Order: sequence, then structure tokens, then C-alpha cells
Amino acid sequence: MQDEKDFIRELLDTKTQNVAFQKLLRDYQRPLYNQIRNIVLNHDDADDVLQNTFVKVFKHLKNFKGDSKLFSWMYRIATNEAITFINQKSKRNGTTSEAMQTKIVENLKADDYFDGSEIHIKLQKAVVLLPEKQQLVFKMRYYEEIKYEDMSEILGTSVGALKASYHHAVKKIEDYMKRN
Repeated sequence: MQDEKDFIRELLDTKTQNVAFQKLLRDYQRPLYNQIRNIVLNHDDADDVLQNTFVKVFKHLKNFKGDSKLFSWMYRIATNEAITFINQKSKRNGTTSEAMQTKIVENLKADDYFDGSEIHIKLQKAVVLLPEKQQLVFKMRYYEEIKYEDMSEILGTSVGALKASYHHAVKKIEDYMKRN
């Protein structure tokens, strides 16, 4: 934990900030991109949201209290930015976020950065039908293999509630996969 405090001090110190921020990007860019991509689904959108995430992290780092791990705090920012992006995009298009995500899933085959199979698209369609909280929990657990304790820190929800959300999500996905 002391190493993290030292690292945060380096990020805040104008003399060491550039080198520290490069390390921050190197260490966290890929996992944050993956989380964002799992929510917004589109590569270009994920890149935009990732950039916004790092801008927010840099801008608000001085307000980081250290109540959680730096990664958990950044993950929460990335998750919120991705959800906000989806909501804003759906509002601009005059549709619901669920309808927007369904449309994005249907266009996945055209995404040059998508390398999944038909079964993966079917899984994505099933996930889109879940309530937002279950989607987040499922994606974080299934794709990112995040521990429930870390998810609890990121989402501000009890471990028990997260386990229940994941269980319900899996059941709904299984039912969808059997029906379709």
C-alpha cells in the first residue's frame, strides 16, 4: 500500500508526473480498455471512453482519498464513463440504452476489431438483455475474472449482492442460449 501512496505522490508532483503518468498508462490502459470495451462493445467508442477516463483520472487524482486501491478507483471511473457514454449515445439517437446496445451487438460482425464467433455474438445478445447491474457484474466476473471483493470496492455493493446478481445473470443467459 505504501508503494501505491508513493506512486500517487509521483503522479501529483509536477517534477515526476510525466514519467509516473506514462507508467500509469502502461500498467492500466489494457485492463481499463477491456472493461470499457465490454460495456460499449465498439473499439472506436472504447478508445474514446478510455481517453476520457484517463483525462478524468488525471484531473481528479488530487481528490483520491485512498479509501480503495487506485485501480479500483480508476475502474469505477472507467465503468461510469462507459455507462454515461452509452446513455448519451442512446439519447442522441432517440432510443433506449438497451436498444442501442442491441444495435451495437448486431453490428459486431462489421467491427474490424471483433474476432468472436457466432456463439460469442449470441452470448453478447443474451448479455444485452440483462438489467444494467447484472450486465456489469457478469462482464466483470466472466470476461475480466474480477474477484467479488474487488467488484464490491468498484461498484459499492456487497459481495453477497454481487454473487446473487451474477447467479441470476448466468441463469438468464443460459435460458436465452437454450431458447435461441
